[in-house]
Amino acid sequence: MQYHLNGFKPGNYQIPDAAREPDPLPPIVDLPTEVDVLIVGCGPAGLALARQLSEFADIKTCIVEQKSGPLLFGQADGISCRTIEIMEAFNCSEMLVKETYQLHQNAFWEPDSEQPEHIKRTHKVRDARLGLSEFTHGVVNQARLHDLLLEGMENSVTHLVPHYNRQLLELTVDPDLTQDLNAYPVTAMFERNDASQSSRVETIRARYVVGCDGARSAVRKNLSIVLEGDSANKAWGVMDVLLVTDFPDIRVKSFIQSRDNGAVMLIPREGGYLVRLYVELDLLGKDQRASQLDLTVDDIIAKAQLIMNPYKVDVKEVAWWSIYEVGQRVADRFDDTPAENPAGLIPRAFVAGDACHTHSPKGGWGLNTSLPDTFNLGWKLASVLQGKCDPKLLQTYSSERRKVAKQLIDADKQMSALVATRPTAKNDAAQAKTGTADIEKFIARQNGFIAGTSIQYDASFICTGVENQNLATGFKIGQRFHSAEAIRVSDGRPQHLGHLNKADGRWRIFIFGDAQSPVDNSSDSYNLVQFLAHSAGSPVKKYTPEGADIDSVIDVYAVFQQQDLAIENMPDFLWPAKGKYGLRDYEKVFHAAEGNDIFEQRGIDRSGGCMVVVRPDQHVANILPLNACDQLSDFFGGFMILAGQQSTIGT
Repeated sequence: MQYHLNGFKPGNYQIPDAAREPDPLPPIVDLPTEVDVLIVGCGPAGLALARQLSEFADIKTCIVEQKSGPLLFGQADGISCRTIEIMEAFNCSEMLVKETYQLHQNAFWEPDSEQPEHIKRTHKVRDARLGLSEFTHGVVNQARLHDLLLEGMENSVTHLVPHYNRQLLELTVDPDLTQDLNAYPVTAMFERNDASQSSRVETIRARYVVGCDGARSAVRKNLSIVLEGDSANKAWGVMDVLLVTDFPDIRVKSFIQSRDNGAVMLIPREGGYLVRLYVELDLLGKDQRASQLDLTVDDIIAKAQLIMNPYKVDVKEVAWWSIYEVGQRVADRFDDTPAENPAGLIPRAFVAGDACHTHSPKGGWGLNTSLPDTFNLGWKLASVLQGKCDPKLLQTYSSERRKVAKQLIDADKQMSALVATRPTAKNDAAQAKTGTADIEKFIARQNGFIAGTSIQYDASFICTGVENQNLATGFKIGQRFHSAEAIRVSDGRPQHLGHLNKADGRWRIFIFGDAQSPVDNSSDSYNLVQFLAHSAGSPVKKYTPEGADIDSVIDVYAVFQQQDLAIENMPDFLWPAKGKYGLRDYEKVFHAAEGNDIFEQRGIDRSGGCMVVVRPDQHVANILPLNACDQLSDFFGGFMILAGQQSTIGT
């Protein structure tokens, strides 16, 4: 798709440039007085959380934003493979794939040895992230991702929409009420800042609060959570521009280092014409901020022209620009419990996204770490509020995501130092000058982290089974379920199995069959299905409420090696009757594809098969042999609440 030919216009890219107009500002509606979950901030973290919680009719969610309406033009516009996988869980990856500029190549430029004042391309390489996912890393206006999340919220069963024009004045969490799950320990006061009722104060009580309100988070400050790390000491300019140039790699992600004038990182944008330039500026003095440099966009353009000499850089329009400092910080804790939480307290307040980790934007990690933060938290909040899981589940958010944030900070420090042509910190003054070859090596080394596909959670009660990793070496325990295709038995359609892991709060069990036919009653596959369908120890039977569909809590799929299978020969459990009419679900049984064999692709033991347990956030929770029925029951028994007792928790 091409757009922005005659000037940048934000909005829905499905509408032609000439007709595209911003949506009108939404109406102001009074805040509710009492909710289950209060979300502060409509960035990617807040909207991803709201989108997930909007699917649950029995959970009352409120999301509040200081701005007057939805984002029109974003700053965090890189969309990683993992982020698109998450958007697929929300059923909206297709639009992102259609609209994004896909990054397939990297180009590297250095001073020309014969004319050092000029730059010269050294080489191009295939992007290292290709093949890590069925999706490709891309770039699109962050506002478009927000639009898709907002649309899903509004069209959900709860018809959730944000409350704009609210500034958080004060937030308190009553320590005497936090361990009573029926209580509302959170009290938040907001000031209306719309023209009609400016300065009006509204108060809302909540069971849980999540601060997704950015680097200057008011929620974080009210919770006395501290950001720790390095202060900024290097300034960069960034701008999205429409330009005329003879630079040959203008549509290729490029790392450009000049001899004397600094560095540029060039990112092609969606639509075929827009380009983002990160331009190296100057070192900052102690306690100096970039805003004190008194630089303008013309200064950034002039610097880019110097660095990219001898090529012409004729900027025709600037869609957006900013100057930022390079600094990396992470919060000392991600919730309202003490560090390490020795007393095992249940958290009631959380921070996510930029509210708990800040860094430079060059790696494109901000949105792509923030959104998975709340994708991790959302299903846990829902499970506890609905009484399906023990509240200790909420303790795992901080431990899992803070580890990722610290990895992010370390990677960003390395990236910032490599891309710059001058040291980024005083103690780096003696470092040897790096070249683009070092950047290339870093990208190759960190490709899984950059793509988001190698993020791995440590062992816990919802992440276990490492002793059985050899049964499916391609489904790494703790990492996201790495999708691959199989053939649906009922109609022969190829299906990406990862796309079955929707953001609906359900657990998944994937049965990968053994060498015996699944209709052979002596096979482990057959006996596992019988256990799940009929045994009193079956987690499916134990945790599914009476009268609910059999897959409403734990959704089971089967993938077999045998090609000559018929759906009518499968046990009823694998094509169950569901809904008020008892309609059959024909989309749970698959066989391996010839020439594209998932057993081979994911290193699945062909002789014995295995089962892969997948969390509601798509991460692999456990791998077990097909005959490990008791271990499967014990795993779910470690955190889930029996169906008959679920109504006694939370609500």
